[in-house]
Amino acid sequence: MDWLKTHLKSSLMVLLGSGEASPSLLEDRTEDIRQFILDELGDFGEQHYPKITRRIRYAQDPQGLWYARGDVMAVLAAIHGETVAREKINRINDKFKGLLPRGLSSRPSSLTA
Repeated sequence: MDWLKTHLKSSLMVLLGSGEASPSLLEDRTEDIRQFILDELGDFGEQHYPKITRRIRYAQDPQGLWYARGDVMAVLAAIHGETVAREKINRINDKFKGLLPRGLSSRPSSLTA
C-alpha cells in the first residue's frame, strides 16, 4: 500500500510539473511516448522512413525523443500534409509535460494563429 501511495504521489507531481520523476515512472512515460510516436508514424512511416523509426525506437530518454520531433514532423507532413502533421506533433508535445527541463518545453508559435 505504501508503494502505491508513493507511486501515485510521484506520478501526480510529475504530471503537475513539480518534482522529479522516479526512474521507473520516467521509464514508463518514455515508453508511452515512444509507442505513441511510433503509432503516429504507422506502418507506412516504418517502411518508408526506417532511419527515423530506429531513432525513435532506440532513443535513450525523453530528451532523445524530444529532439527527434523535427524528423517526425517531416515524416508526418510527407504522409499526411503539414496541417495534420502539426496537430499530431502538438499531441506528441503534450505527452512530454513534466519530463523535460524548462528550456526544452515548446513555446507558443506565432504561426498557429
